[in-house]
Amino acid sequence: MSSALRIVVPDLISNSYFPALAAVELGCLREEGIEAEVELLFPVDAAYRALAAGEVDVVAGSAHSALAAFPGWRGVKLLAAQAQGMYWFLVVRADLEAERGEPAALPGCRIGAAPWVDLGLRQLLVDAGLDPERHGIEIAPVPGAVGAGTNFGLTAAQALADGKIDGFWANGMAAELAVRSGAGRLLLDIRRGDGPPGCFDYTFASLAAREDALAAEPERLAAVVRGLRRAQRLLAEDPERATAVAAGIFPPRCAELIAELVCRDAPLYDAAIGETAIAGMNRFARERDLLEGDPAYEQVVATELAPLWDE
Repeated sequence: MSSALRIVVPDLISNSYFPALAAVELGCLREEGIEAEVELLFPVDAAYRALAAGEVDVVAGSAHSALAAFPGWRGVKLLAAQAQGMYWFLVVRADLEAERGEPAALPGCRIGAAPWVDLGLRQLLVDAGLDPERHGIEIAPVPGAVGAGTNFGLTAAQALADGKIDGFWANGMAAELAVRSGAGRLLLDIRRGDGPPGCFDYTFASLAAREDALAAEPERLAAVVRGLRRAQRLLAEDPERATAVAAGIFPPRCAELIAELVCRDAPLYDAAIGETAIAGMNRFARERDLLEGDPAYEQVVATELAPLWDE
């Protein structure tokens, strides 16, 4: 019998990778015969390096970040999408004069962002006509956001409230906490139309596994995709299920908010990985010097699992 499947996420107290967590906590993977556990491993490049080393089985993180450990997409496959589109929010301090959807107010600001996550913001600014260095926009890790036990989003929201940064680029939970506290205001929500053309397809939340593991145990990883798809459907049908999933894992305040965030995300709970998404992500990766050439869709995606995305 196979040992328990090890799934790692780079941010646990978050809506970003919640479908993967729900697949375990709602018993969706168990119904597929898979015993699994979800662990926090931050930052995301460390998660993918653990995957490359065979220390974990699946990374539930940002798709483009696989390139940190698998250059040119060699040796890794994207199994499914947890949701569609780039999913980070740009939140700035509440007293900053800034209009929603307009990054022109950022020159001179200190923006907190996690490693590899920051690349999405950097390219977004370039595509919006802003050069971070020339316009004096400092993008750096959030003070205190180090160590395997760190939940980046919560740390970012607290750093903004404490005045240590002028803004952050992080998950929806962090954004919600900062806005509700009065410390921050939402500047960019990419999934809902903010930002320059094409930024939606820079990356997305995926499940990824080693190519050799897929070849050795195709049915096991197919079961993971089926479990994810079931979790997406259950959450979309009743977002309040998210509260039970979060109980005992999230701090109480975050557990109270998660159902609302899942309700907002549910229209994007589609496991399919489209060719447009991969083309957009590869373009972004080339712009950020993460990738050379234009790998074929089939090189990046486990296309043999595609029939499961709509089951």
